[in-house]
Amino acid sequence: MSAALPTDDAVAERGAGLRDEWARWSTSLRVGLVLLVLIVAAGVFAPWLTPYDPLRQDYSSALQPPGAAHWFGTDSLGRDIFTRALFAIRTDLVIGFWTTYVPMLMGVLLGAWAGLQRGWFDTVLMRVIDTALAFPFLVLIIVILAILGPGTHNIYIAVFLVGWTMYARLARAEMLVEAGKDYVLAARTLGYPARRILLRHALPNIINSSIVFSMSDFVLNILLVSGLSFLGLGVPAPTPEWGAMVAEGKDFMQQAWWISTLPGLMIVVTGVALALVGDGLTHRFGDRHVTGH
Repeated sequence: MSAALPTDDAVAERGAGLRDEWARWSTSLRVGLVLLVLIVAAGVFAPWLTPYDPLRQDYSSALQPPGAAHWFGTDSLGRDIFTRALFAIRTDLVIGFWTTYVPMLMGVLLGAWAGLQRGWFDTVLMRVIDTALAFPFLVLIIVILAILGPGTHNIYIAVFLVGWTMYARLARAEMLVEAGKDYVLAARTLGYPARRILLRHALPNIINSSIVFSMSDFVLNILLVSGLSFLGLGVPAPTPEWGAMVAEGKDFMQQAWWISTLPGLMIVVTGVALALVGDGLTHRFGDRHVTGH
């Protein structure tokens, strides 16, 4: 038996709903999403946007200024800066995504469970979080990488070991408020298991603040990876990565300023896009909380 096709009225209603949702979005959210889509698209279609290989060295073309052949010039090894900056989008956004949302998932679940159940688990978790937050985040990351060694996978491990704590603290604070509301008390009275109360009822009401915070955290993680690469603890050469590219150009700022300029601009534009999305989501979630839509 074949599934019924949607009617014209259903399609029109769905389209009207999407238009209404778009109209409710703030300008910052729209601009941020457009910028983010363009950045992601540039990374996905990088092989078709440039004829050069990001890893190929051509010493005869070393340190060429921006021109028709190389729009943003070349580095000291003759590699096209524009090409490497585009391919670096894949590296930085993928690392930024995993170092943001894996810790977010773990932190939100642990923090929400602690806020809902309290008891010894809540006490132990908060002592662990307080201990981790007593040290500067960057210092902890550098110490862990000094033990594990540089490299992409070790960056994931280092950020995962530390990054979940902020989300756990945020989710716990939100859950402490939700745990006293009528719908949670009613669910407890009806004998619903704590797991169901958390996942089906409470979590959808506390996740918005973590999503908004994740936008800022995404920016910070991109800057973190760039900073680690600048220090030689990040993505190993010759993989294109914005921070590493900025570091490579620091010795040529007088005669080849373009080596560091484009990757630096990419970091700034990506950070602005994510910040605009975060600001827009803050307003959107706030409006939804007030209006219910």
